[in-house]
Amino acid sequence: MADSSLSAAKLELASHTVQQLIINNGELPQKYYYKNTSDSNKEALDSSFPLFEVPIVDISLLDTEEDELAKLKSALSSCGCFMAINHGMTGKHLDKVREITKKFFALPKEVKQKYTREVDSIEGYGNDMVLSEKQTLDWMDRLYLTVNPEDQRKLKYWPEFPEDFRGTLELYTTKVQRLIDVLLKAMARSLSLENNCFLNQYGEQAIMTSRFNFYPVCPRPDLIIGSKPHADGSAITVLLQDKEVEGLQFLKDDQWFTAPIVPEALLVNIGDQIEIMSNGIFKSPVHRVVTNSTRERISVVIFSIPQPGREIEPAAGLVDESRPRLYKKVTNYVDLYFKYYQLGKRPIEAAII
Repeated sequence: MADSSLSAAKLELASHTVQQLIINNGELPQKYYYKNTSDSNKEALDSSFPLFEVPIVDISLLDTEEDELAKLKSALSSCGCFMAINHGMTGKHLDKVREITKKFFALPKEVKQKYTREVDSIEGYGNDMVLSEKQTLDWMDRLYLTVNPEDQRKLKYWPEFPEDFRGTLELYTTKVQRLIDVLLKAMARSLSLENNCFLNQYGEQAIMTSRFNFYPVCPRPDLIIGSKPHADGSAITVLLQDKEVEGLQFLKDDQWFTAPIVPEALLVNIGDQIEIMSNGIFKSPVHRVVTNSTRERISVVIFSIPQPGREIEPAAGLVDESRPRLYKKVTNYVDLYFKYYQLGKRPIEAAII
């Protein structure tokens, strides 16, 4: 009986995006109400939290300036994220990525539905995958695409409209891949490791996925969350934020802080797999997205994920008597990640020794 109920929930969700729910002015289903929000625990869902002082790192200086490398290490050790500037992409190009995102989600329902993901697949257009009847759903629609390796692209999900969508995504992700390669080497150097230490674990057939996010106006931002609190299962995550509307928040010292908007910067955070590789020196930050009662919001996320089948473990140079090994070897971490995430748990806990 439980299986049939879950299957019915999956089918219902696959055919009703959050955006369509708002357009139809329907009653908000209880499955969108965030369970951890109540007067008793006072976990407010709003954007009134203090701004997070996210460190700024100049990517163009990482190869030549020791101070900038030290700044990178400090940022990833203290809060797990930073604002990347001079990253090789112009403000005009970043605006183009935002533009194609807005244009896609503004397309008529029947056009977007051509790219609808299959019920038990993450790739394509839709909203949350239903993995549990007790699951709280995110107030977000998304378009999720595999970009690399190229032979794993499912082009049937790549929008043909707007007409420049595919070309813009191709150029953007090529530039982001260069940025990630620079960062993986710089991270290793900042810890006095061999230049390719993290790259070697990462693998030549690493996965890059893109996720275009759309957060519709929400009538109950006090009760409904855009994205549940989580840390990423990636190695590195690169986020292009909305240019005008805040919503992303980070948890630090048991307090939520709102991420600032820096229009021409990319917000970079490490995921659990770099935390494991660094033996816990770098921290994979917990973050969430809150909703807005008057303004919709978009963002574009690139997840960089080690090659499937690769064993991820703490770098040998970071394990000694003063700092023992903190994590087990893990393989195909992302498979584990999604199950834990939807249950509100941190999958990295399963890797701790």
